[in-house]
Amino acid sequence: MATGTLLIDLEAIAANWRALDAMSSPDCETGACVKADAYGLGVAKVAPRLFRAGCRAFFVATAEEGMELRRVLGPEPRIYAFYGHMAGDTATLKRGDVVPMICSVDQLARHLESLPRHPFGLQLDTGMNRLGLKPAEWAAVAELALRADPVLVMSHLASADEPDSPQNLAQLALFNDLTEGIDPPRSLAATGGILLGKDWHFDMVRPGIGLYGGLPWAEADPVVSLDLPVITCFDVETGDKVGYNGTWTAPETSRIATVAGGYADGLFRALSPGMDVMAGPVPCPVVGRVSMDVMGVDISHLDADPESVRVLDAHRTVDAVAAHAGTIGYEVLTSLGRRYDRRYRGDTDQV
Repeated sequence: MATGTLLIDLEAIAANWRALDAMSSPDCETGACVKADAYGLGVAKVAPRLFRAGCRAFFVATAEEGMELRRVLGPEPRIYAFYGHMAGDTATLKRGDVVPMICSVDQLARHLESLPRHPFGLQLDTGMNRLGLKPAEWAAVAELALRADPVLVMSHLASADEPDSPQNLAQLALFNDLTEGIDPPRSLAATGGILLGKDWHFDMVRPGIGLYGGLPWAEADPVVSLDLPVITCFDVETGDKVGYNGTWTAPETSRIATVAGGYADGLFRALSPGMDVMAGPVPCPVVGRVSMDVMGVDISHLDADPESVRVLDAHRTVDAVAAHAGTIGYEVLTSLGRRYDRRYRGDTDQV
């Protein structure tokens, strides 16, 4: 192959969902966040596997993502869209039977006027200051909104990946205050919130990154591996420079492999210097700058030129790679490029 091979383990995703589901009580539903093309791994493959595992509630960002997912999964599961009911969404929400998670007073008015009998949910802002009705707005419209029978009321934790953050308890307390005594199901926890404990679980949890092998759930089964082919190997002399702007200088005669993968494939320019890739069991440092399509790797210490190198696997996780670039595993996953030969373990076309 002229491009890298990205192996996505659908069985691991299903196992992660089942394990997260088991952490909450039997009367707490476990959904799945599959926005952004299932965090870049392919919603058309990931969502059906989660459906077969038992998931019946899926969360996306936009009405259009919801429509795409409806075509994949058919009529049974409930699909929620975090962006709510934006201008121009009405026909898509209706055709796709997508539940908008209303996040403003304007959206509430739009929904009740244009789709008065269509299911909807509500988002409350408990401190993240991103999406959702502010407490004062909620107080003003709660009676009207609840009379229209929302199917879910949710908020989102800002610091669930930091278990000791006082913001977690503050948001929990405010969410309880805002929703005490209401009839619709409630949801506060994504992956990090599930790990905080049962007080954060309410009626539904909606894991995302934990399904795909990322932190903060350190026990998640790894989901992705990535191998890149070696295009060519060559020797450089002491003092020779490698890559754009000559940021790496050979300290001695060295052998360099040019590898097929760069920032157009989700391997950020910031990964160099400091990142290693694996040639079999042997780590090899990336040298010079990662460029759009290729990167240089020092293979001077190998006995033979490798045919490929490994960037991601069970031991070199998306979070480990992300740390080299000063980012998070979410960004690595969602940036993995479309040039890879994507192969799926556990793939089937049947829902």
